[in-house]
Amino acid sequence: MSAASRGLAVVEAGLAALACVALAAIMLIVVVDVAMRYALSMPLGWSYDLIGLYLLVATFFLMLPDTLHHHGHVAIDLFQSVLPRRFRHLGLAVGYAAGTVVMALIGLEAWGRFLGASQGQERIAALIPWPTWPAYLIVTVGTALLTLRLFYRAGGHGLSVFSHHDLVEMPPPPETSCPRGEDVL
Repeated sequence: MSAASRGLAVVEAGLAALACVALAAIMLIVVVDVAMRYALSMPLGWSYDLIGLYLLVATFFLMLPDTLHHHGHVAIDLFQSVLPRRFRHLGLAVGYAAGTVVMALIGLEAWGRFLGASQGQERIAALIPWPTWPAYLIVTVGTALLTLRLFYRAGGHGLSVFSHHDLVEMPPPPETSCPRGEDVL
C-alpha cells in the first residue's frame, strides 16, 4: 500500500468511526423515543428530524470512502479471473475514472448547497428549526474523500496497464466456496 493510500485510509477510518457513532446515536434515540412514546405517552418530537437530517446522512456518506477502501461495495467479478491483467486494470481504471467524475459532481453540488444554506441561514420547518448546512457539509466531506480514493484507484489502475506489476490494490478474488453448514441451491 502506498503512502497516499495509507494517508487516505487514516482519514477514512476516522470518518468511519464518526459514522459508527452516528449509527449508535440513531439506535439510542430510537430506543428512547419508543420507550417514551409507549411507556409515558411522551415521544421525542425532534428525534425523526435529527435522525433524518444529520445522523442517517452521516452514517451513509461518512462510511462510503472506507467501504470503497476495503472493497466492500458490490462487484461484478464473474470474469475477473479469466481477463488478462492489463485488461483488468484498464476496466478498473475506466470504472474508477467514471466514478471519480460522478462523485466529484455530487460533491461540488453539495458544496454549493452548503454555501447557500450557511449564508442564507436555512433551517427546516419543524419543532426544532435545525440548520440544513451541517447535512450538506457531511455530504461534501464524504464525497470529497470518496472522490480522492476513486481518483487514486483510477490513476493507479491506469498506470498499472503500462507497468509489469500492480501499482494499486486489486480487489480480492471472489469467494467461491460454500461456507460449512450452508446448503447449495
